[in-house]
Amino acid sequence: MRHLLDVFVQNISFTEFKLNGFYALGEWRPLLFIPYFLMFLLSIVANCMLLYVIISNRALHSPMFILIGLMAVLDFCGPVLFVPHMLLSLLLGWNGISLLGCLMQMFFIHYNETCQSTLLLCMALDRYFAICRPLFYHKHMEVSNFLKLIIVPLIRNGVLITTFVVLAGKRFYCATNVIDHCFCEHMALVQLACGDISINSLVGIVSAFLTLAVDFVFITISYVIIFISVLKSGKTHLKALKTCVTHIIVMICTLSFALVAFLSYRIRNDFSPSSRVFLSTMYLLFPSCCNPIIYGLRTKEIRNHFLKLVKLEVCNTVK
Repeated sequence: MRHLLDVFVQNISFTEFKLNGFYALGEWRPLLFIPYFLMFLLSIVANCMLLYVIISNRALHSPMFILIGLMAVLDFCGPVLFVPHMLLSLLLGWNGISLLGCLMQMFFIHYNETCQSTLLLCMALDRYFAICRPLFYHKHMEVSNFLKLIIVPLIRNGVLITTFVVLAGKRFYCATNVIDHCFCEHMALVQLACGDISINSLVGIVSAFLTLAVDFVFITISYVIIFISVLKSGKTHLKALKTCVTHIIVMICTLSFALVAFLSYRIRNDFSPSSRVFLSTMYLLFPSCCNPIIYGLRTKEIRNHFLKLVKLEVCNTVK
């Protein structure tokens, strides 16, 4: 009789879930609304300002600044995919989400993450052609060639992420419908499934390797070649090298949080559930707050155009 009951329970799969991240904080949990709301507001305002500066100035419509603008779009979209729902959960306890909604959120969040990695690769290639192959820069970075360059990685990202999202959608979730997270991260949902989840974990690892890891390898190779070229040429490309340093800072910030959050589900560690959730939210939210500030402060052309806009607004206000 007990065996029949177990079989019956395992054939019932939850279709509604509760995102219960930071539940261990108890009555202190709503206070997290303030820092996350401020970070979300900073991300939205800073990325919108960066986009406005780039779009409104024709002098910034070169490939490098278009790539920075695309990064700002991704940094804007990333937090929008999960932060509003998380804020409502923290403040009002509205933490429900359907399985379909969870899978859709999972796809868009992870696709956004891999697209950021691909864009960082494109930025590295842009600097490679600008510094090491300047005579061929406009040929390789014109719109038609750029689209050819980026379309294959984007299709790769979509296929790999669709694969593990579909596999996650086919699982039976009969143990519990409480996800100890603030958004539908792949392993946060899959670990609630009944039965063996090794295939899901393996596909997740392979997908991460073929996207983030492969992009990181090519990015590293590009910058190694760039630094060798700059050392050989002396101070000729010093200005372009400063832009490379900006890209490297952004890459380290993005990949460090993503790597730690990714491994925390697969390697035995002493992270508490709240610490794991915090790392996962930071690899999506922290770079989106820092990227526009880093690009704005370290990229001279963007900084100068931004200061011109501020002065113009001040003059108009005074008049």
